[in-house]
Amino acid sequence: MKILISDKTASKCAEILRTAGHEVDEKFGISPDEFKSIIANYHGLIVRSATKVTREIIGLARNLKVIGRAGSGVDNIDCATAEEKNIVVMNTPGGNTNAVAELTIGYMFALSRDIYNTSKSLKEERWDKKKFMGVELLNKTLGILGYGKIGRSVALKSKCLGMEVLCYDPYVGRDIIDQFSIRLMADIEQVLSVADYISVHVPKKPETQNMISKEQFKIMKKGVFLVNCARGGIIDEKALLGALNEGIVAGAALDVFEVEPPEDFSLIKHPKILCTPHLGAATHESQENVAVKIAEQIADMFAGKGIRNAVTTKSMD
Repeated sequence: MKILISDKTASKCAEILRTAGHEVDEKFGISPDEFKSIIANYHGLIVRSATKVTREIIGLARNLKVIGRAGSGVDNIDCATAEEKNIVVMNTPGGNTNAVAELTIGYMFALSRDIYNTSKSLKEERWDKKKFMGVELLNKTLGILGYGKIGRSVALKSKCLGMEVLCYDPYVGRDIIDQFSIRLMADIEQVLSVADYISVHVPKKPETQNMISKEQFKIMKKGVFLVNCARGGIIDEKALLGALNEGIVAGAALDVFEVEPPEDFSLIKHPKILCTPHLGAATHESQENVAVKIAEQIADMFAGKGIRNAVTTKSMD
């Protein structure tokens, strides 16, 4: 089979597929026009988050059997159209779990001690020792939105730091305590109203668009810290800017944005915002993990060994 890798992946991805007997083209950063002109030649496509696999692209991909996402989020792939065309869409859940969880925890520490502004002050040759008073994570309440692999990983790491952890997930409809002693709550308002820190780990879907907006900020404790290493658009950015200016949110850390790259930098430039350009999964370890996983999954699928981690419900003929 002929497979196109259109986003930068670890070299092991192509190596595994070539060893399995497939022809692999690596065209990182391919232009939309070139993408359209060549996609019909391929039976498999591997992407990360940069390539947009639109309805138009899928319509041109007359030989395509599988789209593999080296990562977990598939919001850059038109999965509905892929399913119409009987194209398998698969991802690699768990491959970047620890990387995103560690960034989340790092952000929580950085917000608590205002590390960015403290460092900036000293680099500007000021010794503002009395100006920057931090808080500790110990005995604070963390509210996690999303009970997937990353949310659970953040919860377990936070419990080791002595935090109380509450979790809300839209797909868990009752209050329970799981096997890790994490408290799941059916009411998001209960979580938002008591949390000292809130971390977002839900997927980007129509029902999670602006999941945290003006009404949700009204519920939160004054001085809450907010972290989003999931997807842009889950937090209403205009509402967040207002909450920062009103003092409801003491600080926020964002790895993701409604528009990427951002076009409006008013929120990003706010002094109480920490930000990174969608780097949650950007570790050497996680990128090798997802590259190996997606290559093995696609190789196994073409070898007739079954389909793993399919996002669409239809399978290859």
